[in-house]
Formats: sequence, C-alpha cells, structure tokens
Amino acid sequence: MTGLATILGATGFVGRRLQARLAIEGWDVFAPAKGDKSLFGRDMGVVFYCAGLTADFDRRPFDTVEAHVTLLSELAQAGRFEQLIYLSSTRLYDSQAAEVLDETAPLIFDPADPRRTYDLSKALGENITLTRTEGRGAVARLSNVFDWEPEAPGFLSEWLIQAARTRDLQLDSSPHIARDYIHLDDVVDSLIAMAEKPAAGTVNVASGELTANGEIANLFLEAGWHVVFSRDVSPVPPPRADIARLRALGVAPRSVKDVVRRYLEGLTA
Repeated sequence: MTGLATILGATGFVGRRLQARLAIEGWDVFAPAKGDKSLFGRDMGVVFYCAGLTADFDRRPFDTVEAHVTLLSELAQAGRFEQLIYLSSTRLYDSQAAEVLDETAPLIFDPADPRRTYDLSKALGENITLTRTEGRGAVARLSNVFDWEPEAPGFLSEWLIQAARTRDLQLDSSPHIARDYIHLDDVVDSLIAMAEKPAAGTVNVASGELTANGEIANLFLEAGWHVVFSRDVSPVPPPRADIARLRALGVAPRSVKDVVRRYLEGLTA
C-alpha cells in the first residue's frame, strides 16, 4: 500500500526514519514544519503523529502537554485524514503492578505526582485518538527505541554511539536495570504495518522481552570492550509488554541482543 502520508514531528528521531522509508516505498509524504497551521485545510491521508517530548518532559511540562494533546485536538477537530496513528509509550505501564500487560489493561496514574505529566498527557492523547476520530484512530505504544545514528536519544543509543569512539565505556547506570528495547527500523516496520493493515485500538510496539544492562554489557565484553557501571541498584522491573497484536500484523521485532551483536561485529570487522 502507498498513498498520501502526513508526518507530524518529521524532524524527530522516529519521524525522520519513517519519512525516509515512506519516500523509498513510494508514498507521497507531507511533513509540515512545526507551527504550520495550513495542514488543517488540506487532506492529510494517513497521519503519523510522531510529535512529542521525551527526556526533557519534566523540565518542560507545558510544552509536553501542547505536543501530546493540543495539536492532536486541533487535528481531530479538522478531521481531514483517512487514518491517524498516534505514537504513545509503554512507559504508561511503569506504575502498574503486573508482570505482563497487554493493550486492554486499565492504566493507573497518580495525578498528584509531577512526573506523571508525561504519562497523563500521552493517555489523554490516546483517548482523543481512540474516541474522537470516528473509528479512524489507532495508538502505537512504543517501548525504548534505540539506534546509533548521530544524536540518537536514549541510554542504549548513547551507549552504542560511544562504543564507536572508544573501547573503554563508563556508563551512568546499573547492570541490573532491565528494559524492553526495540530498534528504530522495527518501529518503522510496525507503523507502516499499522497503516497497511488498519489496526483498530492500541498496539504495543515493543520487543516483548526485558533485557538487563548487564546482559548487553556481556556482549561488549565478549567483543573486546571494557564496561563499567557507576551504580549497582536493582529496581523492580517494569511490566513486560505483550506483543501478540503486533505479531498479528506480521511484524517480528528483533532481539536487542541480536541487533547489538551485529552492530559490534560491524565495528570490529
């Protein structure tokens, strides 16, 4: 399937890779600049809502709400799209007391916690997408996305970028912290699959497995790197995201250890 696609947040980490891939596959891609209100007066085709804040959400709470909700609300009211795919986060599961969660699990938040601005704004964005778009909205809950392109965000991305410069790695984390990591290209595959096989409701875009930092560090040690962690804490791991719905779309995310192993082989070749 190809057609018209509109990417909001096309200059961001996910949006850039998605735009490049859609262009290669023959889509007509419209990537409006931030603040360009002209998009509300035109047909937008399939909208990929990639706009948002991540690492600096706590420092910029009002910008976070605007990015996750305000523009989305205007978009839903304009209604000139065939499908809307809203990028959310499996971070919404972090405060849930469960080992495994699928997309139907109720979400619980403490509105008095200032660090929940991110979660609550994403949850409201999900609500607008799912209930105010006349059945044309779907939500992609992304886990921890990584890559090694310059300035790729996130702990693992920064780790991999650093590994290309030095064999002596000093990491500000603990080997016991576990996360669900998914490579950027697998995320793009997932978003395109959601557009090509319209997925109603919410889809966990994740690997479906938790991997500890220490497990990843072992790959580096075996390949000749030296890895030191600055902390030695063992926090309760977050719930694991069930990915049955993602697999039903024909997407099989790669294991983070397989991706990292191949990356290191490329550095040592």
